[in-house]
Amino acid sequence: MLDIFLKTLPFFALIALGYGAGRWRFFSEQATAALTRFVFYFALSAMLFRFSANLSISEIFDGRLAMAYLCGTLAVYGVATAVALVRGLNVETAAIEAQCGAIGNTGFLGVPMLALLLGPEAVGPIILVLAIDMIVFSSLLVILVTGSRDGRMSVGMLGSVGLGLVKNPMIVSIVLGLAVSASGLPIPVPANEFLATLGNAATPGALFAIGASLASKSAERMQIAGWLSFCKLILHPLFVAVGAYLLFPVTSYQAAVVVSAASLPVAGNVFILAQHYGVAPQRVSAAILISTAFSIVTVSLWIAWVTGG
Repeated sequence: MLDIFLKTLPFFALIALGYGAGRWRFFSEQATAALTRFVFYFALSAMLFRFSANLSISEIFDGRLAMAYLCGTLAVYGVATAVALVRGLNVETAAIEAQCGAIGNTGFLGVPMLALLLGPEAVGPIILVLAIDMIVFSSLLVILVTGSRDGRMSVGMLGSVGLGLVKNPMIVSIVLGLAVSASGLPIPVPANEFLATLGNAATPGALFAIGASLASKSAERMQIAGWLSFCKLILHPLFVAVGAYLLFPVTSYQAAVVVSAASLPVAGNVFILAQHYGVAPQRVSAAILISTAFSIVTVSLWIAWVTGG
């Protein structure tokens, strides 16, 4: 356990560094937004394209693994939604809370950290998790929020979902990378080195940006944020473990990767969606802050458990 904790500590130390820079106003909110855009549209996209271009579809997509992660995530999504509805919340607020409990920071934290901690073979399952989160659950949120407000499904709603996927640089990078892989054409050496250099900026840039963005978030509504953090840090990896080890058994290594990915704290893009739709952004902000703080310990515990560490 201590060995795993010491390996994850540098990643969280980079988050803490970014948090300090943002908290002490050395790094402004505008600078944080610019860094986040750089990572999202350039560095992380280059990393994902390069990873995907060197993998085949079979190395990314595994039906049993996809079902294990999907069922585990749907289970925690359902629990968070049910608790929200019992508390008398409307559908869109319940959907945002469920998103907090089910969607982790796989892009900015999971891809760079788990690829280094669990080895390059982890990249395929991580990309699968990322694709399910973005294609299934981000789309589900848009459908629930928009459908609740309009009172019906519409062509415009489905168009918004499709446009959101097409405009997401991570989805585009993965698809383009797989297209290059399927073509059988090698990436020219200068292009590969360019992508590697740009992609290497993703890890420190993403982690620093996470910390700097947390500095502007509040910790209001602690009780609710604590519950949502519990869903994300404990229930989500637990349900995914049930799926990966019992319901749809996969290899121990595949299970370790998806459980580790499920243990990650609440994703920052949930806040972006909450702010965009005007649904409980402060609540999401607090959940991101609290889950990230506690994940320093819980992520290490989960990785130690699934790897026998």
